[in-house]
Amino acid sequence: MPKTTRRGAYAKGVAKREEILTRALEVIAREGYHGASVKELAAAVGLSQAGLLHYFDSKEELFTEILRKRDDVDVAELGGIAATPVDLEAVRDGYVQIIRHNSRVPGVVELFSRMAVDAADPQHPAHRFFVERNALLRGVFADAIARAQAAGELTDAVDAQTLARIFQAVADGLQLQWMLEPEVDMPAIVDDLFAALVRGRSGPDATGPRAPEQRA
Repeated sequence: MPKTTRRGAYAKGVAKREEILTRALEVIAREGYHGASVKELAAAVGLSQAGLLHYFDSKEELFTEILRKRDDVDVAELGGIAATPVDLEAVRDGYVQIIRHNSRVPGVVELFSRMAVDAADPQHPAHRFFVERNALLRGVFADAIARAQAAGELTDAVDAQTLARIFQAVADGLQLQWMLEPEVDMPAIVDDLFAALVRGRSGPDATGPRAPEQRA
């Protein structure tokens, strides 16, 4: 096969894979996790189940790549957490915004939570994704927290790495609580955690909890 033909076939394959992931994310957001069987996802892009899995090694890999796509969309469209140095207020705003968006797509949250548990197995296709994702998120948080602490803008009673893990644990745990109790206000609780830490420093300019209209 000529090189130009191979490049063309590869490009079409990449484009189709991206189409699958985009449509699959839409289906899960709309229909929920239980409406996201391989059959339904294949139908959404006009493929057979075998045709869909031609682009992925397994259902688990497909779902892993859907979550990776979700992160890409969050960063691009919601101004979410990125792997670049940002101040703590920007981290706060981006993180709360993403959590607020997640509360509108319960199917995606359920997929994430279920996959996170399964990915504890080092052999699971999503294991590396979650390990790397968690490390990236903690790194962004720890960097912003450490710089805020050095500037006297945030309590230093707890070291930055530990606080970063606490934020991650709170967000992950809240998702499980929210799936059981949909009335739980995830973004407000995470925002109040930020506020509680900032209030731990002295001075009249310490930022307290935001008013409800500031959270919307």
